[in-house]
Amino acid sequence: MLNLSQKLSQQLRQSPQQVLLSSLLQLPTIMLEQKLRMEIEQNPLLEVIDDMEMETEQEQDEEMALEQKEEEPPEPEIEPAATAEEPEKEEIEKDDVDWEAILGDEENYEYRAPRDNSVEVYEQQEASPETLPEHLLTQLHMQRLDEEEITIGEYLIWNINEDGYLACSVELVAQNLGTPVEKVESVLRQIQHFDPVGIGARNLQECLLIQLEDKVPRHELALKIVKNCFDDFTNKRFEKIAKKLEISLDEIKEAMEEITQLNPKPGEGYFSAQDNAIVPDLTVERDGEEFRIILHDSNVPHLRINNRYKDILLKNAKNRQQAREAREFVKKRLESARWLINSIHQRRLTILRVMEAIVQKQREFFENGKQYIKPMILKDIADEIGMDISTVSRVTNGKYVQTEHGVFELKYFFSEGLKSDDGDEVSNRRIKQRIQEIITAEDPNKPLNDQTIANILKRENFNVARRTVAKYREQMMIPVSRLRRKI
Repeated sequence: MLNLSQKLSQQLRQSPQQVLLSSLLQLPTIMLEQKLRMEIEQNPLLEVIDDMEMETEQEQDEEMALEQKEEEPPEPEIEPAATAEEPEKEEIEKDDVDWEAILGDEENYEYRAPRDNSVEVYEQQEASPETLPEHLLTQLHMQRLDEEEITIGEYLIWNINEDGYLACSVELVAQNLGTPVEKVESVLRQIQHFDPVGIGARNLQECLLIQLEDKVPRHELALKIVKNCFDDFTNKRFEKIAKKLEISLDEIKEAMEEITQLNPKPGEGYFSAQDNAIVPDLTVERDGEEFRIILHDSNVPHLRINNRYKDILLKNAKNRQQAREAREFVKKRLESARWLINSIHQRRLTILRVMEAIVQKQREFFENGKQYIKPMILKDIADEIGMDISTVSRVTNGKYVQTEHGVFELKYFFSEGLKSDDGDEVSNRRIKQRIQEIITAEDPNKPLNDQTIANILKRENFNVARRTVAKYREQMMIPVSRLRRKI
């Protein structure tokens, strides 16, 4: 009898299609375009429909639809049953694989993104610089790894954010791929030593440690400070470090010079085309009394199955061995292509459903602005659309929406709520905004401590404790008052 953990593992394991959809949901539209172009290069059964061909096919579809309206529909043709007298088609080899079921009718199996006339599309005049995923995937495929390790590596790489940090836990990766956590950790460690070193780290401390470990010669004191005194290091408590490690301040100064040469954001530089300008994935605009949602995916390649290549492979086999190999190759690539095309379509529908639910829940924000944002958590949207919280999290991570009040990351709309003295529930987003305003307006010679800020908020009917102010301040990466004092 299976124990509880084994049962849970089986329930949580995702199919390859679900894993693919999960990875596509996390990608912003620009990165989706890059991934699809890499998939097209790797899978010869995927074909891009160019704009001219798409327009021609759409015109033909419209003409056929008009003709069908004018004519009575013909009687359905019934194929006669095969008889013993009919000659069978010559086959190189028969086996027990239902080839027709695998191949299916691929003639119309394609994905086309709907036309998006709200975004002007410019033809790219020169080749794009290498992106971070491309740079890492090239290195990954040069390693001596088995197929499962390559799959893990690709999944990890597509979950590294623009700063170069891993955006999901190894436990979640292991759960989604149905593989041991130890194997995911092993592949991640290899990726972390790719160029740029420190990529795929889970936090700043790990990022700096990886870079220090790879330096030749090693600076042992710098390594020791980052490893054992990281909290004191980030808060500039150098005397405390000196006392703890029994070293002089001059030695700390030398180690600090080494540490400050490290790169805290190893992913920077590979997204140069996007660093200075956020490209919205969606737009929400007024349409009378309602709102219209536009998903900007018109640049996503329009894909279909390449039947010509499939037929060439199957027909040109010269013997049974080649025929078997061709069938196996086509089967795998065709399965992969179908999953990809379906996943792109599902991604589109899922993102639109999530955005629609956000607009409904935060209607006052979209009508009146930031001060009207309401407390809302991922579970609220997940319950509204009948999806998992993890799915909503993937959709909202790293994607941006253009509104009449500005461009916002979808994560912006999610925040916990606190009760005000008036009994109303206030978004912690609003409280953070007010803390930021108070600190911005403070006297730089006499910065306010957390308790003073909490007292100001209390007078404004925000019932917030000092420790809550400290937590929000740290989340906004604002240092403590003594470090904000102007010297």
